[in-house]
Amino acid sequence: MARKSNIARDAKRAKMIQKYAAKRAELKAVGDLDGLHLLPRNSSPVRRKNRCSETGRPHAYMRQFGLSRISFREHASKGEIPGVTKASW
Repeated sequence: MARKSNIARDAKRAKMIQKYAAKRAELKAVGDLDGLHLLPRNSSPVRRKNRCSETGRPHAYMRQFGLSRISFREHASKGEIPGVTKASW
């Protein structure tokens, strides 16, 4: 499991991105780069890291399911993810 501080930091960034989204879009539409520069760094959507919703693992993240490969495999083998079956031929 990821360190709790990293998970909390990423949650804080996500909240800040939502808070400044409208302001950021407005400044981008006008082309005011100086105004964008004055906004907090963590309000940029690029700084957010995709993490597993269960474990917080940042690597091997599957966007479609919001899980890391390890969590995905566990849930899929238990049949907890609808529409996902184990391949056999």
